[in-house]
Amino acid sequence: MHTITTTDDLKNACAGLKGQPYITVDTEFMRESTYWPKLCLVQMAGPEGDAILVDAMADIDLQPFFDLMADETIVKVFHAARQDVEIVHHMAGLIPHPLFDTQVAASVCGYGESIGYEALVRQIADGAIDKSHRFTDWSRRPLSEAQLAYAAADVTFLRPVYEALAEKVEKLGRSEWIAEEMAILTSPATYRTEPEDAWKRLKMKVKKPRDLAILMELAEWREREAQTRDVPRSRVLKDDALYEVAAHAPDSEQALGRLRGVPNGYERSASGREIVAIVKRVKARPAEELPRVPRSDGARRAAGPVADLLKVLLKHVADRNRVASRLIANSEEVEALAADDEADVPALSGWRRELFGEKALALKHGRLALAVQGESLRVEDREPPARNEKRRSRSRSG
Repeated sequence: MHTITTTDDLKNACAGLKGQPYITVDTEFMRESTYWPKLCLVQMAGPEGDAILVDAMADIDLQPFFDLMADETIVKVFHAARQDVEIVHHMAGLIPHPLFDTQVAASVCGYGESIGYEALVRQIADGAIDKSHRFTDWSRRPLSEAQLAYAAADVTFLRPVYEALAEKVEKLGRSEWIAEEMAILTSPATYRTEPEDAWKRLKMKVKKPRDLAILMELAEWREREAQTRDVPRSRVLKDDALYEVAAHAPDSEQALGRLRGVPNGYERSASGREIVAIVKRVKARPAEELPRVPRSDGARRAAGPVADLLKVLLKHVADRNRVASRLIANSEEVEALAADDEADVPALSGWRRELFGEKALALKHGRLALAVQGESLRVEDREPPARNEKRRSRSRSG
């Protein structure tokens, strides 16, 4: 492995990777005390040769690395790419492309529901990674030899993992599946953090339009504060406090200070005054301008038996095709599909719809049936109920 701490050395290293069919990439970062991830180390490797470790905390210009990430002639291979791509996008305003995520590939190639990188390395590359450094503090300098060895292994073992999975994806005829998933991972929309949408991350604990309006504005304010100050959202105000403010709508500093979830003295701070101003502003808003509270889970609970049946179908489809079921649909998405034929869920688009979505809709409407045969499950086509009813009616009239 080769550790780089200067811009000139980085330029030379990146020049050496030009023209390679692929490079494996990983990053080590910290974000426990920041909103934006703090990049500490970049690891790269070509199909052959030693790993290249770039000390991102040194006095170094990372532009040669970003240029390499933008090179369309080289496949960038990551494992669990989302956070790595987020870092590059935030720091350089670009998204690595083309991209191959071995975690996604493993999910579509029958390696189980949530197989980790260490297990993949063990199964495919017959190697072992020292897990003890997974949660190390990568911001402290100097890095130990053990830390550097761990970081290098992340990208050197990724080479045989990638080559094996790429071959298997092609053999299974699932290249289009991977292409769809990579299109999502390389879309700027995936990494867009619009403060006005921050409320959507919160669990809905409000039932009234005015409470929701307060929660929406509070979440937007908190998101902007966290981004501006580069601190975690919880450092600005915890989720429970947002819910409490939305429910009690304190329109004075004294009322805000009486809430249990709000830190002592918070009401006298600039943030406290902002919160009170938000509450007053929403209270003054006409009722017709308030947002509609999203449909409750009642409809999904009513569709509970249907959801249970769809989950059985999902497991059957996933097992039969050796695909991780959670990659097709999670429990919440199945429940949404059970309640609504046009639910905005991934299972109703692309390869997921072809594999599971169409069958799920057919099962809901009686065009498909599940049957037990010995110790296995069988999926059978059947006539829709309406046609069966017409046939019975003709039989009775005859």
